[in-house]
Amino acid sequence: MVNLAVEICGLKLRNPVIPAAGPMVRNGDALAVAAKEGAGALVTKTISVTQAVVPRPCIAKVKEGLLNAEYGSDLAPEKWLNVELVKAKRTGLPLIASVGYKPAEISELAPKLEAAGVDALELSTHYLADTSSLIEVTKTAKEKVDIPVFVKLSPNTLDIIGSARAAEGAGADGLVAINTLGPCMAIDIETARPILGSSGGYGWLSGPAIKPLALRCVADICRAVHIPVIGVGGISDGRDAVEFIMAGATAVQVCTAAIVRGPKIYALIADEIARFMRVKGYNSIEDFKGIALRHLPEQPLRTRAKPPELIQSKCTSCGLCEKYCIYGAIRIIGKIPKIDPGRCYGCGLCATVCPTRALLF
Repeated sequence: MVNLAVEICGLKLRNPVIPAAGPMVRNGDALAVAAKEGAGALVTKTISVTQAVVPRPCIAKVKEGLLNAEYGSDLAPEKWLNVELVKAKRTGLPLIASVGYKPAEISELAPKLEAAGVDALELSTHYLADTSSLIEVTKTAKEKVDIPVFVKLSPNTLDIIGSARAAEGAGADGLVAINTLGPCMAIDIETARPILGSSGGYGWLSGPAIKPLALRCVADICRAVHIPVIGVGGISDGRDAVEFIMAGATAVQVCTAAIVRGPKIYALIADEIARFMRVKGYNSIEDFKGIALRHLPEQPLRTRAKPPELIQSKCTSCGLCEKYCIYGAIRIIGKIPKIDPGRCYGCGLCATVCPTRALLF
């Protein structure tokens, strides 16, 4: 039987799937649902010294993701401390409090959250302007509490590796990467108005659209620091989660998929990870954590065209390779793909759209 349990800075998780700070963990009852539906640990919506004033509408579906204009929890910190955290603690799962945003706010809230029984803090740095601010909030939190401090990094920087190293240098026990991307916008062309009700119609992008960016950030960070990383950004199923773990993440967080598909997604992703592990012969998460990092080349693999190899026994003659080949190098003849080496550019697109992996580079 495979073992999905992981440990992060002393926190023991039954599996590596955690809800990310957002509307699906908006209060104690929602956190209890996440626990019941199979999450390995819990993260609260971001708590600050004042409750957020949230514009409406504040969430919109866009292609391959969601936009949101939520600015942390609209519950007062006292309600979190006296009511919501009490409910969440009853689940018995490790409880991480997302907290923001400035040093003075962290200084006030962090000790209260620790006293309320949270097992770790996750510092939201989404609205911090520079690395010096990130260092300051990290040091502030570390001075105020004895529990682990995770720093959640924003992708809205030109140097996320620098941010990761700065947080590590300031004493962070772990990192969470990444937060939402933006600001972004969507317009309803029937009304010519922005879909979100925020100032300027601005929102922050999450979901599958940001997954490649998030995965690259996690891989870069894991090669640059020596503290654990929790991957987040566009994770929709177990295979996505496995990618992040292979890129070095110890655990993953999920938000958009839980909004779109419901809280059952936590157990579904955990089950899919377990199924993958059984097929591949992995006994624990550690068996494949970070294994992709050794295959990231410093130089291009090659710069010359090389046609894909066809594994005919796997081919279902679906025709997707022919459809997607922009060079006209593939034709389905007699239900078998025929590849013209003279036309093939070796771009690799056909292999990535093949549903049975019948084409390999």
